This record gives sequence, C-alpha cells and structure tokens, in this order.
Amino acid sequence: MHDERDAEPLRVLYLSWRDRENPEAGGSEVFVERTSEVMSELGADVTIHTARFPGAARRTMHGDVTVIRAGNRFTCYAAGLWHLVRHQRDYDVVIDVQNGVPFWSPLVARIPVVAVVHHVHRDQWASIFGPRLARFGWLLESRVAPWVYRRCRYITVSKASRSELASLGVDAQRIDLVYSGNDHPRDLDSYADVPRSAAPSLTVLGRLVPHKQVEIAVDTLAELREEFPGLHLNVVGSGYWQPNIERHARERGVEDAVHFHGFVDEATKHTLLASSWVVMMPSYKEGWGLTIVEAGLHGTPAVAFAQAGGPSESIQHGSTGALASTTAQMIDDVRVLLSRDDVREAYGRNAVTYARSFSWESAGRNVHHTLLDVLGRAERAPQPPDTPLHVRRLRELVAERDARRGAAELN
Repeated sequence: MHDERDAEPLRVLYLSWRDRENPEAGGSEVFVERTSEVMSELGADVTIHTARFPGAARRTMHGDVTVIRAGNRFTCYAAGLWHLVRHQRDYDVVIDVQNGVPFWSPLVARIPVVAVVHHVHRDQWASIFGPRLARFGWLLESRVAPWVYRRCRYITVSKASRSELASLGVDAQRIDLVYSGNDHPRDLDSYADVPRSAAPSLTVLGRLVPHKQVEIAVDTLAELREEFPGLHLNVVGSGYWQPNIERHARERGVEDAVHFHGFVDEATKHTLLASSWVVMMPSYKEGWGLTIVEAGLHGTPAVAFAQAGGPSESIQHGSTGALASTTAQMIDDVRVLLSRDDVREAYGRNAVTYARSFSWESAGRNVHHTLLDVLGRAERAPQPPDTPLHVRRLRELVAERDARRGAAELN
C-alpha cells in the first residue's frame, strides 16, 4: 500500500462539536477520532478542538492526537474560531465538522478548509426547535453554509449524503466519499464465546435524542412481547431525551423490559452487541449507521429505515439485515428475524463478512489524501463511484472464502 508520509508533517486542526470522551459522543465523533489516529500514524500532527463537558480536562492527549476543549455545546463554535484566528500559523489545513451548524471557519481562515458533513439535517431542526428557529437553522444549513464553503472541498460518508449535498448546490466534484471504518476490538475472537441472550433481545445504540426515534423500538417490544416471551430491549447511550423514552415505555406497559445502560465502555458495548438477537436503528436520518456494521462484526443482523440515508448502504437488504419503509414494516421485519433462526443466522454470517470489509485504516488514509490534494501535495487517487474501496475489499473476501470452499471440496 502506498505510504503518504511527508518530509514535512501535515499539521491538521479538526474542529468538532464533541470528542470521544463526551457522554453524548456518537458516530461523527468516532469518525473524527479514528481518522485522526490514522493520520497521526502517517506522520501528521493532529489537533482536535472541541467543547468542554462536566469533568473534562481543558487539554489532553488521545494517543498522539492533541485534544483542546473550550466552550460548551453552543459556545464551542466561537471558541474554535478564536483558536483558529490566534493559532492558524500552526496549521496547514482545517477540517470543519458540520453537525447541522458548521464552525464557519472559511470566514476567518487563511489556510484551506475541508468540510465534513455526515448528513443533512433538513427534518431534524423541527424535532428539536420551534418552527421559527427550525426554519432559521435550515436556512443556515441549506443556503448560507453552501455559499460560505463554496470554495471548500467536502467529505461525506455515504452516497445518500453526497446526493443531499449536491441537492443543496454543492458541486459534486468537490465532494469526496469516505466510508466510515469499523472498530475491530483487539480481542474480537473472545467475543465469539459471548452467547446470545437466552431470551430474545433487541438493542438500540446511540445518542438519546429525538431523531433517533427510540420510541419505535419500544413500540416494537410492546407489539411483539406476547409473541416472544422474555423479549427485552437494551438502550445503550445517553442524552437529554431519555426521560421521554422512559415515559413512553411506561405508557406502553413495558418499562420492566427496557434496560437503560447509559454511556458504556467499549467492552460492554461489544458484549451487548454480541449477545443481542437483533440491532435496531429506527432513526429517520443517519449519515452512515456505524452501529450497524459494529453489530455485524458479531454476526448480529440489523433493521433500519430505507429512507434514513446511510443505513441503505450500511445494511445490505435481504442479506445482512432489513430496510423498512414504515414502522409497521420494521416491526414485521423484527418479527421474522426473531422467529426464524435460519434467516437470522444467515444474515448474521453475511453481516460478519460485510462488516470486516470496512477499515479505519482506509478511511483515515482517504481523509489524509484529500488534505494533501487540497494542499497540492498529492495527486487525487481515483475512486470509481461504482466500486468504492469497501466493495472491492468485500469482493476480495468473498473470493477468498469461495476459494477455500473449493479447496476443501477437492480434498
């Protein structure tokens, strides 16, 4: 593999709303952290500027990556811009992560800016804010941000998100597609010994916010509980919406079967994913769906909404899981996976192969290459739109598997 180490280290400033230690961290923050780690291994000097949270140190190290925290979840944007104004001579390029609201770094930067957008938040504004503020937020995201970043390269994590950005007027030639990787625990083989729960189990993993629609998982539990005795739901993650989910569980009469685990460590997360029968992602918008491929490592199939964006690629419908169009269809998909051991196990085997085709090494190298290209220090690597890297790797894995089977048959 071509090594993109430079004689002069690439100095990167990552502007991100949160870092991995934040209790509300999600897939976007994992992308920031893992690609930062890979870029630092390639010789880059990476700094993440992010928000503070209770108990957080103002400055810390995540391996070789420097993390600077200033401001809260709202004022971190101004703090990030102020840091850039004062220290931009210390950096070669800025990566501006847009979670609905960008950092507006092109307004003050005298160095190149690359925007990272996981998905467009068209409908999420209304789920959090009132009508007026929601309209204002969508105006900023859909009209103002594309104009401010009109000279910037973009990175996004799915074809669906790339299409959404193009619909906002972002030139498709400026959008690089970088699929998220997958965390392969160092002791992944040890999770093979984790048994499935004795009783049927569902798991939802992620931030507890309105657009994740965890209530649909609660409804699924309520609808199927009599049909599958002992059925229970693991809710993994934290967020301000948890009291609403708890109230909904009480109203549906299933509060005794809904287990809120909060923000858990990596070992606990993977143990829960490995022991679950099905993972649900009822969110109506996701840039990718990292939990889906994390669950796939353990042979756990997933269900999500086809119209949610990223899950339409992180799930191979009818092979590694199911994509539903309606809530009723999602509940029925879960019913099939709980009742049909053969279907669930077949999907699980396919999910393992698919999940192993994603790598943070590849994602980090692709981000690093985009930065070098923006700086004029590398030729753009060809990325055929019909055969992205993870698909080519998947084909290689399938070919290797078929070759092994053929050899076994000959013997």
